[in-house]
Parts: sequence; structure tokens; C-alpha cells
Amino acid sequence: MPRFPDHLTSPGPDNPFPGLWVLQRRLGHEIAHRLGSNEGLDMPHAALREHFGDAMTEHVYCYGDAEALGVRERLASRHGFAVDTLLVDAGCDSLLALALRTVAPTGTTVVSSAGTYPTFGYFARGQGCRLVEVDYREDAERLAPDIDALVRAAHQQDARLVYLANPDNPTGHVHDEASVARLRAELPEDCWLLLDEAYHDFRDDAAAPGFTRALPGVIRCRTLSKALGLAGLRVGYAIAEPDTLAMMMKVRIHYAVSTLSLAAAEVVLDHPEEIDGHIRDVIARRERLAGHFRELGADVLPSATNFIGIRLASADLARRVHADMLQQGKLIARPAHPSLGHVLRITAVEDALVPGRLKELEAALQAP
Repeated sequence: MPRFPDHLTSPGPDNPFPGLWVLQRRLGHEIAHRLGSNEGLDMPHAALREHFGDAMTEHVYCYGDAEALGVRERLASRHGFAVDTLLVDAGCDSLLALALRTVAPTGTTVVSSAGTYPTFGYFARGQGCRLVEVDYREDAERLAPDIDALVRAAHQQDARLVYLANPDNPTGHVHDEASVARLRAELPEDCWLLLDEAYHDFRDDAAAPGFTRALPGVIRCRTLSKALGLAGLRVGYAIAEPDTLAMMMKVRIHYAVSTLSLAAAEVVLDHPEEIDGHIRDVIARRERLAGHFRELGADVLPSATNFIGIRLASADLARRVHADMLQQGKLIARPAHPSLGHVLRITAVEDALVPGRLKELEAALQAP
């Protein structure tokens, strides 16, 4: 089991503002008279009420529940998690930064794949970590993070943390449970594994029991942005052992998730049939989109996400197609990292299936 940094232990910092909702739970009763905080202000919010209605306005007076108990309980019920293995924060991005802040102090080395989700590298550099990137494994069938290369780099570079997006962004590749378990087992003893599982809900085996357990030495991060369509509200959650989450809480922003965001997430989680229908629809669109481009002869990468990746003949061609489409007001994704510059990523939305919507890409694929 990797250790925690010295500055977080014996005794380490404590959150000075647990918040109203946590305090009420600790006391076992309501605090009706809020006379010592900003949560009892007399602002009438007439403009907000007129625009959004009274129900929304009631959520703006108080800071969010720092422990996000309502969301955690609903996630536990839906997926089978233990409530004490969950931590809610402001989206998966915020959790990646929080994980780095917790276990990878300035000056330590972290390892990732060259071209994977770039926000991790952005946060790692901003934290003052030394970022080591290893090449993807690429052959005719796949373009995937290379587990063996990540393990080698972790040992050679004395890494404090290894990052793996699974399913991967931007390729869509998914590693099975056994591969991830092998990665964790073969890392150095004092090296953390940070799993970015933002697209987990779209993999075929998403409901497997093994994905509900907290793993020693592992911090897993997920989001409500994709499967629940709540990207603008910024709600994500980490899955880790309670001792690890306790350390993360020491360095977490107190009220990173607003009361309104938490309330909206609870409403959506209370309607699982809508979530499940959305996931099924996304997967069906993904397969239709992949099938369409395969019929055109495109090299469509296998995907377990809500998008498809298309591998073009060269980075120059991908750059031209991307620029042409952007000029026409059509935004698809092209990785900025040169290692994956030949890949274009298309989200499986209905708009992408409109005939002619992706004509620039279709023309490039059919050109002699």
C-alpha cells in the first residue's frame, strides 16, 4: 500500500468549515436560526425567483453539503458502492487535481500515456510534478495505453503516481478488470494508481460487481457529466478506501459543489429509468456511427465510451479535416498531442447522424 505524504499525517490539516449540513447530522437536529454565517442572509432574490422559480431559489442560500451525503447514498444504491468509499467533488477534473494534491507533492514524478486526457498533464505540471509520458501501443487492431510501458516507467522513474484513463480518452479503448489489477500489482509499492473512469457507464461490463469496490492504492474518478448529462453542474465522485478519502478531504475545497448542483444530481439519480435509457441510446448511436464510417472504409477504433475515434492516414489529413469542419461551424475533437494527432473523435449524438453533417470527413475518407 503506498503511503501518504508526511504533511497530511500526524495530524495534518483539518477542514475548518464542515458546513451546516454536516453539523446538523453531527448534532442530530436542525439548526433553524442561522445567525453566524452567510447562510441566513435576507436577500429576497426576486430576480432569480422570476427567472427560475421558487424551487431553484431555495437552493442558493446555503453552501452545499460538504459530504454530499444525498448524492453518495443514491450512487451507493444505484451501483452497489459502500457509502464510505465515495467522495463527491466538482466533476472528474476536480477529482484528478484533488488526487494529485493529496498523494503527489511538488517534485514527485507521475506517469501517464502520451496523448491521453490532457487535463491530467495540465494539473500535474501545475502541481509542480515531473510528468513522464509513455507511448501508446499501436497496431492494426488497437490504439491503447500500454500497461507494460506504464509499469516500466513507474519503476525506472521512481513514480509516485500512474494515471490511466479507462476507458481511454481520446481513443475509446477499454482495459478489462484483470489488466487493471495486473497494473496495480506490478507498480512499485509506494506508487498510487489514479484511474480516470469518466466514461465507465458506457462499457459493456459497467455493472460488474468488481467495479463497485474500493481498491488499495487506487483512486478511481467518475462523473455525472456523461451518463447523466450534467456537465454544466460539475458533479463527480471518487471511489477509494475510507482512509484515502479522509486524506483527500484534508486538502479539498470545502464547498466545491453547490447546493443547486447537488439537488439537481439527486433529482436525476432518483429517475434511473431516464439514465438507463440515455445510456442505451448513446451506445446504439455509437454503433450506428461506427458502422457508417466502417462502410466508408474508415479505421474506426473500438470504443467503450460515448464517442468514436477514427484513425486517419496522417496527422496532416486529420488537421485539415478538423479545420475544414470548424470553418463550417462543426466542432469535432482532435488531440493536441502530436502522438495522437492522426485521430479524430466524434461524440455519438443525434446531430452527428444527420445525413451530410460530417460530409467533410466523409469526403476525405473517400478521396483517392
